[in-house]
Amino acid sequence: MRWLRYGPDAALVECESLDEMSAVRAVVVAAGLPDLVEVVPGARTVLIAARPGSTGLAQARKLVESAGLESADGGESREITIDVRYDGEDLDLVARTAGITVDEVVELHTGATYTVAFTGFAPGFGYLTGLPEPLRQSRLDTPRTRVPAGSVAIAGEFTGVYPRSSPGGWRLLGHTDAVLFDSRASRPALLAPGDRVRFRRIR
Repeated sequence: MRWLRYGPDAALVECESLDEMSAVRAVVVAAGLPDLVEVVPGARTVLIAARPGSTGLAQARKLVESAGLESADGGESREITIDVRYDGEDLDLVARTAGITVDEVVELHTGATYTVAFTGFAPGFGYLTGLPEPLRQSRLDTPRTRVPAGSVAIAGEFTGVYPRSSPGGWRLLGHTDAVLFDSRASRPALLAPGDRVRFRRIR
């Protein structure tokens, strides 16, 4: 793990793995340090910003370096269920690649509990960890120029939902009517780092 200065009042923590990043974020968020203004996780980094002139960064670093990150707990997290129609264009491809049936793909995807590790790519897009091993498949060789909003997809170790229509190369399992991002809402993004997510099949 490396701590890099990121301007006068922030630090970028470079982590060895996604799990280590999640543990660092959890420790810092759970502490509720009053002088921290933002904690932004990425795939292998955590950006920590403090109030100018405060000791917030030093406190955060001391906490992280003294914590047992293997047992880090991010405190209370929301549990969100997303209803999905499993009718995606790549459902058969995913089943063939995994060597299982389409129904087994759906059972695996709906049977897991996921954690929002970080957000990015587009407003409201959460990268969800916890994908069962047979569904951990590569992105498409040729990305689509347009993926419809609400598409539920997988790529590598992640699953996620496209919050709006955009290009994309993830494998599509189905779609949901859930609104992932609404700029007019008091909480614009449905998903936030640390949230727990389940997918539920609907017909």
